[in-house]
Amino acid sequence: MAYKNTAEEWRRAIVELRRSASKFAGLGKEVDRLLKFSYDSLQNDTIRSCFLYCCLYPEYYGILKWDLIDCWIGEGFLGESDRFGAEDQGYDILDTLVRACLLEEVEDDEVKMHDVVRDMALWIACEIEKGERNFLVRAGAGLKEAPDVKGWENVRRLSLMQNDIKILSEVPTCPDLHTLFLASNNNLQRITDGFFKFMPSLKVLKMSHCGDLKVLKLPLGMSMLGSLELLDISQTSIGELPEELKLLVNLKCLNLRWATWLSKIPRQLISNSSRLHVLRMFATGCSHSEASEDSVLFGGGEVLIQELLGLKYLEVLELTLRSYHALQLFLSSNKLKRCIRSLLLDEVRGTKSIIDATAFADLNHLNELRIDSVAELEELKIDYTEIVRKRREPFVFGSLHRVTLGQCLKLKDLTFLVFAPNVKSLQLLNCRAMEEIISVGKFAEVPEVMGHISPFENLQRLHLFDLPRLKSIYWKPLPFTHLKEMRVHGCNQLKKLPLDSNSAKFVIRGEADWWNRLQWEDDATQIAFRSCFQPYP
Repeated sequence: MAYKNTAEEWRRAIVELRRSASKFAGLGKEVDRLLKFSYDSLQNDTIRSCFLYCCLYPEYYGILKWDLIDCWIGEGFLGESDRFGAEDQGYDILDTLVRACLLEEVEDDEVKMHDVVRDMALWIACEIEKGERNFLVRAGAGLKEAPDVKGWENVRRLSLMQNDIKILSEVPTCPDLHTLFLASNNNLQRITDGFFKFMPSLKVLKMSHCGDLKVLKLPLGMSMLGSLELLDISQTSIGELPEELKLLVNLKCLNLRWATWLSKIPRQLISNSSRLHVLRMFATGCSHSEASEDSVLFGGGEVLIQELLGLKYLEVLELTLRSYHALQLFLSSNKLKRCIRSLLLDEVRGTKSIIDATAFADLNHLNELRIDSVAELEELKIDYTEIVRKRREPFVFGSLHRVTLGQCLKLKDLTFLVFAPNVKSLQLLNCRAMEEIISVGKFAEVPEVMGHISPFENLQRLHLFDLPRLKSIYWKPLPFTHLKEMRVHGCNQLKKLPLDSNSAKFVIRGEADWWNRLQWEDDATQIAFRSCFQPYP
């Protein structure tokens, strides 16, 4: 009823609810009748299909919004011709379902489905929609073995998420299967060759979080998946992609996020995927010091950049670079800069002591920035006068939400973050030379900027670990309106927190002796935050 505004709409809804209650005998409970009415009241079939799709996930499972939208697009639910239009439509649908209380918002980027709502969705999917077995869902059922493949034949969507299945040994025949979720089967060790041979209509295949370390391999016969549009093998231990993936001519979305053991992606596999719209390679191959010469990962990213430049339809890119030359190649391409959403600079070789962060100002869709183990990096430089001269307002990193830096042993500050007002998560790990997060001294030449900045306005999580020289986060108190958690460990020189007594609504976790050494602006602030502190055990 969230979108019903007039008294007449409410009157008609009550009449319809009373009339239709007798149709739901299979549900049995009054609450289920109300939920079914909520489902029927959704504005159109697209929203209903997107809602039912969510029951493929286990109950209370945290579903990443962008990941779910990837699947909706792969299934063909969202009708917009361009990626950004389809994503906007997807987020609008999620807002509708949350407002109708059919999904619950966990975080800004996650939703979940209550078990009662999920039971209702499964009932609708299996008993009402088109009178056929549209779904086969055994998600979170604790299965040790896969269900008998004879029962898969007429299924359009199948989920075996979050089970303890070790081997998929049979070859199923699934002519109508569109979506298959094998994700989060952490003990999966083997998928028999030919397993995907008789799935000609499969569009969405999710295998994320599958497999024991360095054990799982992709089976032979995946080239038969001629209709596949989305392949997700993120956060798996798979070591290499087979050459036959080059034959997946309809592949539009390839998710390799955090496939850290992936050392070999055959050359031309990426460039041959001519219809690729989305490529997610954040933290891909990070557990290997060097890829083989026949891999597109060889050379720190230079080969990969060359293959990416040939992708005509690429719209969304997540990238890991391991050389300064690869970074320069990337920044010289307007096409790739328009696509980039997440960027990881990992153990970058050949880097100078300074990276010009001003060059990142053109990355209008950059959502996530991570810099790991760049040993020589001393400064992320920002040309403040250039930014002020070229732009009416200084906030040039408006889309940046997550920033992580780890083991950058010479870096002293992150002052560029004053131009990133929408950062929600900031993690600094083992940056042993870090003295300030925001340095007031760097604004001496552009005092006109000072009146416009209020950093960390949207910050939700701040984690500071092993920063032995850190003395200052910011030079004056900040409201921290949205902060939920601050974690501090190994920051013994940090004796003042930039806290406003009116913002004492979040948790601060740290060592008790560090907390006892803190100096406060006034007694009121100290008293306000005393109840917020939780010492590490």
